[in-house]
Amino acid sequence: MVKKENRKLIREKKHMKIRNRFSGTAERPRLAVYRSNNHIYAQIIDDTAGRTLVSAGTVEKDIKAELTNTDDIAAAEYVGETIAKRAIEKGINTVVFDRGGFIYQGKVAALAEAARKAGLEF
Repeated sequence: MVKKENRKLIREKKHMKIRNRFSGTAERPRLAVYRSNNHIYAQIIDDTAGRTLVSAGTVEKDIKAELTNTDDIAAAEYVGETIAKRAIEKGINTVVFDRGGFIYQGKVAALAEAARKAGLEF
C-alpha cells in the first residue's frame, strides 16, 4: 500500500533544502515567511548572530485592527508593506527571500511583491 507523506513534513524538507543554499548575514539578512491556515508571519533574521531583527504578523493587534480577514491575500500584502517599513526604519534595505518551503504563489507572492513595492530589495 502506498502511503502519502504528511504535507507538513514535505514542506519542512523543502525548506531545509532552500536553507542549505543561502543564509542571512548582517549585511543581507533573510526575510523568512510562514503562513498557517489563519495567519501569515514574516521575520527578517540575521543567521550569523542568530537574531530576529524585524518581525510582523497578522496576530499583532495593530495589524489585525487594520484587516477584515487575517488569512487572505490582502492581509499578506499588508504584512509585506509593514515588514518593509519596519526594516527600512532599522536601516535594512536588501534581504534574501526565504519562502519557507511554500510555493511562490498566492499569499507568499503577494507578501513578497508588497515588500518590494515598499522599498525592500531582493
